[in-house]
Amino acid sequence: MSAQASQPIIIKKYANRRLYHTGTSAYVTLEDLAHMVKRNEEFLVQDAKTGEDLTRSVLTQIIFELENKEGQQTLLPVAFLRQLIGYYGDQMQGLVPSYLSYSMENFQKEQQKFRDQMTRAMKGDVLGAMQDQAQTNMKLFQDALKMFAPFSAQAGAAAKPEPQAEAPKTDDVQALRRELDAMRDKIDKLSK
Repeated sequence: MSAQASQPIIIKKYANRRLYHTGTSAYVTLEDLAHMVKRNEEFLVQDAKTGEDLTRSVLTQIIFELENKEGQQTLLPVAFLRQLIGYYGDQMQGLVPSYLSYSMENFQKEQQKFRDQMTRAMKGDVLGAMQDQAQTNMKLFQDALKMFAPFSAQAGAAAKPEPQAEAPKTDDVQALRRELDAMRDKIDKLSK
């Protein structure tokens, strides 16, 4: 990496609020600067006349614009903004910037870990794994259903029950058996 590549881009801010990108020799907008931030392009915003560093106020202005953009989800909840304002002038004010930076760095690390895990999962045979799991679930469901219908034709073929004293058959029991047989047929069709 050359020494020039490590130097931040200079953005000149003029009295008419226009922003001039000295690297491309073109005027830019706050939205352009937001895209530069997202691409990790380092820049400094300087007053065109005095050379004063205006980077912090321009970045704050970008956040303000993004938070007020219609149809876009905001990142800064009202409770957080109130707490942040409460720290101005407080004894803890000096600690807040380093704490926020530390917290955001950790958040970015965790976010990257999550992305890496998702990438690894997607490289694997996710669809095949899901199909295998669905077949396993279907088998477990069929086995559970057989426990509740030991006298069905399928279960009866595997193991015939001992003859028992004839219990009185009511319409409710027969209706339940018909429903269980219908469910079993549906499950058999689904598993094939």
